[in-house]
Amino acid sequence: MKLTGRVWKFGSDIDTDAIIPARYLITSDPLELAKHCMEDADPDFMKKIKPGDIIVAGKNFGCGSSREHAPIAIKEAKISCVVAKSFARIFYRNAFNMGLPIFESEEAYDKCDEGDEIEVDADAGIIRNNTKGIEFKVAPIPPFMQELIADGGLMAHIAKTKGKAG
Repeated sequence: MKLTGRVWKFGSDIDTDAIIPARYLITSDPLELAKHCMEDADPDFMKKIKPGDIIVAGKNFGCGSSREHAPIAIKEAKISCVVAKSFARIFYRNAFNMGLPIFESEEAYDKCDEGDEIEVDADAGIIRNNTKGIEFKVAPIPPFMQELIADGGLMAHIAKTKGKAG
């Protein structure tokens, strides 16, 4: 899996309320959630992004309330993946369960600027900053987790594989 897009950079401790404000949780419609993605961190975010763009953030991305709406909003906004120095553990799990690829890299955060084009090679565990011509190693996503992402998340994966085992 290779993902290429422009960087949208955010700081540390971006909580789930900044990713999808609680006032919009009256729906679970992914398209409605996507309309408000990152709204409290950057009110114009959805007007500026293009499909495939990448969020790069500091430490503890996705902290705060445990809600799967946050990775759903990011995924439905057509953000291809999130690279952060670190993730809140429940967001980390929710992201894979919802089919959103995420990668931890302190170096990528420190050496990427907003607007840079980066390429994430999930199989090789490499992030390339094509704008600056530099690379960073990250832990590759294990094959099972890549299957979850490719299938659209845990529930879709279970539906697809139900009855195939044993």
